[in-house]
Amino acid sequence: MLDPSEVRIGVIGLGYVGFPLATTFGAVYPTVGFDSDITRIGELRSGLDRTRQVWPEELAAARQLRFTADPGDLQGANFYVVAVPTPLDANKAPDLNALRRASKTVGTLIGADDVVVFESTVYPGATEEVCVPIIEQISGLRYNRDFFAGYSPERINPGDHERRVTDIVKVTSGSTPEAAALVDTVYGRVIRAGTYRASSIRVAEAAKVIENTQRAVNIALINELAMIFGRLGLDTHEVLAAAGTKWNFMPFKPGLVGGHCIGIDPYYLAHKAIEVGADSEIILAGCRTNDRIGAYVADRVKALLTVRGLPADTPRVLVLGLTFKENCPDLRNTRVVDIVARLQSHGARVEVWDPWADAGQARREYGLELLNKPECGVYDAIVLAVAHREFAELGAEGVRAFGKSACVVYDVKGMLPADACDARL
Repeated sequence: MLDPSEVRIGVIGLGYVGFPLATTFGAVYPTVGFDSDITRIGELRSGLDRTRQVWPEELAAARQLRFTADPGDLQGANFYVVAVPTPLDANKAPDLNALRRASKTVGTLIGADDVVVFESTVYPGATEEVCVPIIEQISGLRYNRDFFAGYSPERINPGDHERRVTDIVKVTSGSTPEAAALVDTVYGRVIRAGTYRASSIRVAEAAKVIENTQRAVNIALINELAMIFGRLGLDTHEVLAAAGTKWNFMPFKPGLVGGHCIGIDPYYLAHKAIEVGADSEIILAGCRTNDRIGAYVADRVKALLTVRGLPADTPRVLVLGLTFKENCPDLRNTRVVDIVARLQSHGARVEVWDPWADAGQARREYGLELLNKPECGVYDAIVLAVAHREFAELGAEGVRAFGKSACVVYDVKGMLPADACDARL
């Protein structure tokens, strides 16, 4: 087993998870950060982080970190950390292609006594059922005899500059007691908040996937309540404020459920449940509820236009925000596109403004052309989809200024006062 003092880290994947992690490790350990995106590597070498996850002073402190787009440069590492995306495919089934490719890369590099730790969110069992066999096959080494594995689920919160990677307790695990101790020690040196050593890799995998499944199911309940209250003519946020006066009422709010975690992880757990013949009725019901919120919002906007006497068939609609959450450039799995698509299916001319989103990425991934700045006084409806601080600074008056005098304002996030908009989710 490796001595902690001899650890040399190779991080595979330098996105929202891998880059902050590599920076954190690079302040303490010799670290090589690898990503297949040559453009991304060039940006990082010049100090540019398009994800806005790492502060310049944090990158400057990572004196032992270097970046590469050549997997061969990882050859000197002996402690590999895999932090690649684990999205869904078109059928909402786990897409493990990036994880398989990363495992193949590790298989070409790993040596005797080396350790590989996975951070990508997966269903319980994926590390040892999918990744380890690939590494064994390519390397010719035997698991838990020649090399070892661990799982330490990522807990990065994009856009959160108060809870940094070092400020969040890190769950660790290993394939043997000795490997678990080493993984815990390596992370423990860089995580100020401390670590929690799980009893097995499968426990750590399960812990991660239920963190976000729990949130998704609870938000689904509130989303369902919001749709019920909408039919009853009640403001959901007023109802929640009243209910929240009870000490044990949980403060969840309605909204679009997207992003790289809570919009995806429940499907991973449900996939595994089906595979082993277990029921996942509550989980999948929650997913279905959350997945139809975008269409619900668009339909409500159309109905409000009709009531207002505005052109409901060919309205000009401004959508404020495209990223999956506020004050963050992350466009992964954003569900704002559901609102846009449904409005377009109703015949609306939809324009999107997001000062945080990358216009090129929006064009490539969603076929949307972002506005540099909306015109004033021209929109029939305005949908406040993401609560960016720039929109909050506009206030109700500034938001309404983009619309015609009788425009409909629908606030998905509950950012505006109830009397400043026509409806809130």
